[in-house]
Amino acid sequence: MSLQAELHAFYTARRKQMPEDVKAVMDAAAAGLAASGQADKALTVGDTAPGFSLPSADGKTVALDELLAAGPVVLTFYRGAWCPYCNLTLHALQQHHDQITERGARLVAVSPQIPDESLTLTEKHALTFDVLSDVGSDTAAAYGLAFEVTEELAALYDKLGFDLQRVNAGHPRTLPLPATYVIGTDHTIAWAFVDTDYTTRAEPAEILTALTALG
Repeated sequence: MSLQAELHAFYTARRKQMPEDVKAVMDAAAAGLAASGQADKALTVGDTAPGFSLPSADGKTVALDELLAAGPVVLTFYRGAWCPYCNLTLHALQQHHDQITERGARLVAVSPQIPDESLTLTEKHALTFDVLSDVGSDTAAAYGLAFEVTEELAALYDKLGFDLQRVNAGHPRTLPLPATYVIGTDHTIAWAFVDTDYTTRAEPAEILTALTALG
């Protein structure tokens, strides 16, 4: 099963259990974000990938320059461990991690969560790639991905117990669009996936194809 098929199946089952008022808030926020033009602000193929230096779940500092010195980088942005679509995506990437590294690339995942949350996520899903903390979403903003959720959606997330005030260290309304980039050793973005719809993510098979094309 493809990742998107898995995500769609989860979405369909979840919607059936969701109260109408919750669906209304989420749908309104999704429609507003799609219409905002935020996706058009994101970096894309041919752009230069901005550098970053971020803490990993295990206490290291990971810099893009150092990663690219060893080979291409697959950089994926996700919302956080509270997002089930993100968890499914990270699990799928883990399943393809060996194939990514066989192509000489390094996979890193970035979210606005604090390192402790990233560590819990890494341990829970047995992730063997770096999970980085972009508290305040400065790196996501540099890639054109950071946006503010609506007050109504933020309040709903609080009601659902996501506690983004804590896990995002005082930045509860700032999230990244789901995005994945394949970055060449010259810092040029060779392949890009960006979508305002958090239920849609890059297919691992497409990432592998992009890496193969890099040679």
